[in-house]
Amino acid sequence: MEKRNIGKELLSWVWPILLAVIIAVVCRQFLFSPVTVKGESMEPTYHNNNKIIISKVSHIDRFDIIVFDSPVEDDHYIKRVIGLPGDTIKVKDDQLYINGKKYKEPYLKQGIKEYESLGDNFTEDFTLKEVSGVKKVPKNSYFVLGDNRQNSSDSRDYGFIKKSAVTGEVKFQFYPLKF
Repeated sequence: MEKRNIGKELLSWVWPILLAVIIAVVCRQFLFSPVTVKGESMEPTYHNNNKIIISKVSHIDRFDIIVFDSPVEDDHYIKRVIGLPGDTIKVKDDQLYINGKKYKEPYLKQGIKEYESLGDNFTEDFTLKEVSGVKKVPKNSYFVLGDNRQNSSDSRDYGFIKKSAVTGEVKFQFYPLKF
């Protein structure tokens, strides 16, 4: 009779653990996932080896930070969404214009300040047509830029990012902790 109780006790532990593992796998596969930042293209917002959590079910808006499959190598990139489908994009003298409207980019403040002191622009002037031969962001695509504009390979180099290539939206950084 004691063997039977040991078996029941063991089973009472196995089922909750198995259920927890299944829930964790499903959540990671379909809802959220940890990602490690590689490189310096998003500095000072995110640094090399920062650990972040992405949501795989988010609606992507302008200025969201996303992780996507790289169009040029077998890797994931992290960049900020600047242009949505149908948008026109222009940068002139470190000022962003989307559909002709001027937008502030507070996350670039530090970089712009450093380059201003050198008498240079932090973001090289461009218009969307100069980047890809297209005047607007195509349907089901995004135009992305890194926050470290001088050290970022982004849509200025490899063009638009298809919505289907997006892995998820960055929700928060969990290592190192920011206070």
